[in-house]
Amino acid sequence: MSVYQACLIGRTKVADGTMAFQFEKPKHFDIKPGQYIDLTIPDPEHQVSSRITHACSIASSPLSQDLLVTTRMRSTLFKRTLAVLPIGSAAQIEGPMGSFHLHNNTARPAVLLAGGIGIAPFLSILSYAAYEKLNHPLFLFYANRKLKDAAFIDDLWQLERDNPRFRFVPTLTRPANPGLSWKGKTGHISSEMLFAQVGHARDPIYYVAGPPDMVAATSETPGNAGVDEDDIRSEEFAGY
Repeated sequence: MSVYQACLIGRTKVADGTMAFQFEKPKHFDIKPGQYIDLTIPDPEHQVSSRITHACSIASSPLSQDLLVTTRMRSTLFKRTLAVLPIGSAAQIEGPMGSFHLHNNTARPAVLLAGGIGIAPFLSILSYAAYEKLNHPLFLFYANRKLKDAAFIDDLWQLERDNPRFRFVPTLTRPANPGLSWKGKTGHISSEMLFAQVGHARDPIYYVAGPPDMVAATSETPGNAGVDEDDIRSEEFAGY
């Protein structure tokens, strides 16, 4: 596994309690959309030479000049440290890793099911697909509790406008009052919701990403709709 040096060049709030961190992309760092890295940063609470590591999905396209990762800002040592890491600080990147990337057969649609921070690998995939004008029919179902929790939602609406082969279906599971301007769905991702959008698609492959409980529950949805388990791929964000 290759190890690279990089530095933090920016941070942005992308949803309530969710931050994106922009790193300098190392030279010759070749990735496939949907892969992840191990990110290592200094540990200021212990020895000077101590470092802490966390697995992070890459949210940026492989064609981007920078490397973007995103995470829910919970009270762990890694996330507390990352939240206040000075711009310009050195970091270590190991990877890329993972096989959670788009299949090669463009005749088979890709149905992406994301919960919360599980949107990260899909944003990479969709950005790349739009730029490269890939022929895959693409569907993204993106579940969040409330609109304020939905990271990158404006970017995803824009990607739908940019790519005529992409259909975006966001849904809110606990909407207080989404308002008349809300163009998405409400409720959990269900077999009925999938069938309404994907029912006539031929031999789709399903991808599920998000917190473990969400992945476990959502992975059953295509199966309940008669999808073969060999056509369902998943990635859990443990400790997200």
